[in-house]
Amino acid sequence: MTTRGHRTARRELSERIGYQFGNEDLFELALSHVSSVRDRGRVASYQRLEFLGDRVLGLAVAELLFAAFPKADEGELSKRLAELVRQETCAEVARAFDLGAAIRLGPSEVNSGGRKRTAILADVCEALIGAVFLDGGYPVAAALVERLWGERLRTAARPPRDAKTVLQEWAQGRGLPTPNYREVGRSGPQHNPMFRISVELPNLAPAEGVGRSKRAAEQAAAALLLEREGVEFAKAVPAQPAQSAPVNANG
Repeated sequence: MTTRGHRTARRELSERIGYQFGNEDLFELALSHVSSVRDRGRVASYQRLEFLGDRVLGLAVAELLFAAFPKADEGELSKRLAELVRQETCAEVARAFDLGAAIRLGPSEVNSGGRKRTAILADVCEALIGAVFLDGGYPVAAALVERLWGERLRTAARPPRDAKTVLQEWAQGRGLPTPNYREVGRSGPQHNPMFRISVELPNLAPAEGVGRSKRAAEQAAAALLLEREGVEFAKAVPAQPAQSAPVNANG
């Protein structure tokens, strides 16, 4: 992507998320994958902002859940929170506002489909939230999270049950121990590995799952074992983010 093309993509992204940065350097940093800044080191990429944005996202979603479900106990709120801030959900949100089109990537990442990769989209989504937090403050960042996550937060009447949770409950119901997960392989580049995880239970053949994170691979392995044993479970249904009026750095 040319410099002019990237500026255009960045401006269009700003319009889609409804936020105008006061500090454009923060915006640029949030969109810069390490493959695009190799000559300047990892701190010139979005990784530090991702670290911050992950915490801001968690707090904002927890605050929204606390207000939206006044009768929910800590366990239910924790399950909802885990589902809403997981890597796959962050990537779904990012795809909904076409974040990939504005990410700065090195040629190899562009050619390998980096703009659509779940891990990259999730990381940049969190970095973007971190950048908005630094640029406009927590209330503005929380408003952005509510705008992008709000509909997902309200969609399910019951907290989603992930494959690992269902498998553990299924095993306990049959007097089996807690499923054992172990890493059996890892491939791909260091900054974007692919994990292979095996889940094991006594008297059952192990099942293996793969994913861009250990958690995703564990979920895939659990889902495969459940499917093999004929156990059904309901997954959360993704929804499109709610639309709202734009906000800007100047209030």
